[in-house]
Amino acid sequence: MCADTPEYKTTLNLPKTDFPMRAGLPKREPNWLDRWEKIGIYDRLREKQGREPFTLHDGPPYANGHLHIGHALNKTIKDMIVRSHQMMGFDARYIPGWDCHGLPIEWKIEEQYRQKGKNKDDIDIVDFRQECRAFADKWVGIQREEFKRLGITGNWANPYLTMNYRAEAVIADEFMKFLMNGTLYQGSKPVMWSPVEKTALAEAEIEYHDHQSHTIWVPFEIQFLAGQGETDEEAVSTDLLDARVVIWTTTPWTIPSNKAIAFNPKIAYGLYQVDQTEEESWTTPGDLYLLADALAEDVLTKARVTSFSKVRDVATDELDGALCRHPFAEMEGADGFWDYDVPMIDGDHVTADAGTGFVHTAPSHGADDYECFVARNWIDRMTHNVGEESEFLSHVPFFAGLQVFDRKGKEGKANNAVIAKLVEGGGIIARSRVKHSYPHSWRSKAPIIFRNTPQWFASVDKAVGDGQDEMGTTIRERALNSIDQQVKWTPQKGRNRLYSMIETRPDWVLSRQRAWGVPLTCFVKKDALPTDPDFLLRNADINARIFAAFEVDGADAWYAEGAKERFIGDAANPDDYDQIFDVLDVWFDSGSTHAFVLRDREDGTEDGIADVYMEGTDQHRGWFHSSLLQSCGTNGRAPYRNVVTHGFTLDEKGNKMSKSLGNTIVPEKVVQQYGADVLRLWVAQTDYTADQRIGPEILKGVADSYRRLRNTMRYMLGALGNFSEGERVDPSDMPELERWVLHRLAELDHRVRTGYKTFDFQGVFSAVFNFATVELSAFYFDIRKDALYCDGDTLRRRAARTVMDILFERLTTWLAPILVFTMEEVWLERYPGDKSSIHLTDMPETPADWLDEPLAAKWAKVREVRRVVTAALEIQRTDKVIGASLEAAPVVHVRDEDVLEALRSVAFDDICITSDIVLTNDPSPAEAFRLPEAEGVGVVFEKADGEKCQRCWKILPDVGNHTHAATCSRCNEALG
Repeated sequence: MCADTPEYKTTLNLPKTDFPMRAGLPKREPNWLDRWEKIGIYDRLREKQGREPFTLHDGPPYANGHLHIGHALNKTIKDMIVRSHQMMGFDARYIPGWDCHGLPIEWKIEEQYRQKGKNKDDIDIVDFRQECRAFADKWVGIQREEFKRLGITGNWANPYLTMNYRAEAVIADEFMKFLMNGTLYQGSKPVMWSPVEKTALAEAEIEYHDHQSHTIWVPFEIQFLAGQGETDEEAVSTDLLDARVVIWTTTPWTIPSNKAIAFNPKIAYGLYQVDQTEEESWTTPGDLYLLADALAEDVLTKARVTSFSKVRDVATDELDGALCRHPFAEMEGADGFWDYDVPMIDGDHVTADAGTGFVHTAPSHGADDYECFVARNWIDRMTHNVGEESEFLSHVPFFAGLQVFDRKGKEGKANNAVIAKLVEGGGIIARSRVKHSYPHSWRSKAPIIFRNTPQWFASVDKAVGDGQDEMGTTIRERALNSIDQQVKWTPQKGRNRLYSMIETRPDWVLSRQRAWGVPLTCFVKKDALPTDPDFLLRNADINARIFAAFEVDGADAWYAEGAKERFIGDAANPDDYDQIFDVLDVWFDSGSTHAFVLRDREDGTEDGIADVYMEGTDQHRGWFHSSLLQSCGTNGRAPYRNVVTHGFTLDEKGNKMSKSLGNTIVPEKVVQQYGADVLRLWVAQTDYTADQRIGPEILKGVADSYRRLRNTMRYMLGALGNFSEGERVDPSDMPELERWVLHRLAELDHRVRTGYKTFDFQGVFSAVFNFATVELSAFYFDIRKDALYCDGDTLRRRAARTVMDILFERLTTWLAPILVFTMEEVWLERYPGDKSSIHLTDMPETPADWLDEPLAAKWAKVREVRRVVTAALEIQRTDKVIGASLEAAPVVHVRDEDVLEALRSVAFDDICITSDIVLTNDPSPAEAFRLPEAEGVGVVFEKADGEKCQRCWKILPDVGNHTHAATCSRCNEALG
């Protein structure tokens, strides 16, 4: 450029914006939170009239400790659901809630007591409960602020807490519905019991860990066979009376409670004789043992038998009705405790996969064992030999006071004592140890036992006497029918998981032997049996008094002096009844939340049913499960229309996070380093329906995606500087390129709305992100940059700015549910104001006539040829033949006449960002550049002819022939 050539930079329409390239999210996001609270965003949204309600019901997190990454994932997904539906025109409500009762909090208070040398039993129960309440309240406050920092919208000023007095009253009222409808009963059956926490546990409170157990093989003498005493022709083979049935167990401590031996008629059994043994064997040559054929060799080898022979096959009808003798029955000091017959019974649960083919049956300590006895009406044969600390009770000979597990969850003396006694009496042929998956309490992390104890149950198979029978007459029928007829599952496999659980689950154990919770508000008649019709006191007036008292004083009213007399009143003689002080399973609390949140609150739902329940996959046995059972028991149907499930969060290598491994990701740390929007973007980019991974490298990649998207928004803001309605161009008057962008927006609008409605955030973000960074930044913006910067007041420039404005509205509203802080910042850059907010804005409707499939098909061909041209020019740039594509004027050979016609109908040189371009259908010369995927297209590189325009940098023949020095005709006209 000559010294006297004017400087034209100031004449260009360069982007103007104060929107910073660097986000600074950790420092700036709290300002947006303060702003939203100041202008009352959530309340202002509720003022929008005439909208269809949409309610996501919050599965309450536990008020106990700081948030972990699973909390962040969970709450962010919920927030995206709520915000997206609000912006699609719904009145989307979200009432955050907390579970406040239960063992974890009680356990914490007990720990504090132990540190101070105090005993919980010495403390007034109401005082103890108040300490639990204060502890929960403290953590509710902490977690609320941590959730808000993630940008979660909702009614934070008025959340729901299961410990609120109104909530406790409703939970009790829901329990009393089970009392009144006949499904509540007291039963004695084996339940999962924590010796450390001294309470029954639900399946949802159990986790499985490897545990090393004792294994023993115990022979039982056969003392009676069905058919003994009959005629010689019909008599059974008496050789079995000389044999012993061998059982195998990993719980030696349950042997004192053995009541039967189970076999399976489908298994082949044999009578086996010991011929030769090792020196140290508990067997003797000549011993006869009854074993499954498939397991005999393994058993006898473990018993150190070196040689054995099969005497004969044993038909299972020989075993049916046989009676065995308990191995402790004739031992000195047994005092007749085990002087009972041990029957042999058939059971489908017996397999030949491991063990001996015979199952030691202690109905007080195993679910299958118990069911076998229920089927035979042998409930009166249940034992009560083990106490709440897993100790043998005082009436049990030999073992009284010995524990299975001690107060810290370590192995007690019970197993070894039982094994030693068996050895002493010749009642064992082999022993070993095995490491296997074993149930543990998820709170104390200690192993549990199965223990027969009186508990309160809700029957899932008894007809519910409430007349709400559309989905069935029992809780199980209603639940199974609701799953398939009333609920949509995301992902669908969630349906299968919950269905199979409900299909096979036992009755619901409602009672816990703890203090912090809602009590089982019922009374039982003294000296009556649980099976007696008048065992439970059922009275509507009593229930009403309890409900009213709980609303005023909370569940503590149950523990007040004179509570029994107050509540029973004149409905019956209080002296005739006992008051129950067990507390409800905390899952009943959370399962009842639909009643005091959805049904009772002004911001609830008209029918008490949520549009969405959304939790992790573990809640198929937790909140989804208990809510379904509870609602089917009181309302006759599921409390939800959609159930959305997310997986677990793992580290970058796919390992479970653990403090001991040092691979945990704490949400607070991520927010401090990157900002909440980057954490939210990680949620949007992942397939939450499966297990997700997160770690430093993954977060770096997410942050890079965020920067790319932020730069796209920044470019749009700059290009839209001072845009006015007077510039707006009707789509029908726009160039084809702009109309193609509108077509893509119409397609995307459908994709975005469908994705948000089906909770597919990964699909939504992927589609919008690819559009913004590939089709806009790398294609449309790149092409139109020249017109935006260099054109005067042309239709092309005005159309481009109109499209930019349309793009701005859609991209900001589409992305606002995900990037809540950034899209607010972007929005306020254009529309500042004290009351302005992207979150008060709906997604704009997209005209159907923007869709133009023929135009899209044409531009697909144009873009395909463009890719060949840009690839050819990139080679020249890499080889430093040219510095920029505007230095080129390639010759493009196109075989297809239709494609060639399409290219000639548009400004293909502008599309390729070259100064000129030659289109021809001449055959491509050998040296032409080609791409395999673009058959019939070849590009021959040529340099542009002419001088460089000092304003737009295009190289054109006419540069220098106009009024304004060193400009092309377009720039000369723009300068006026």
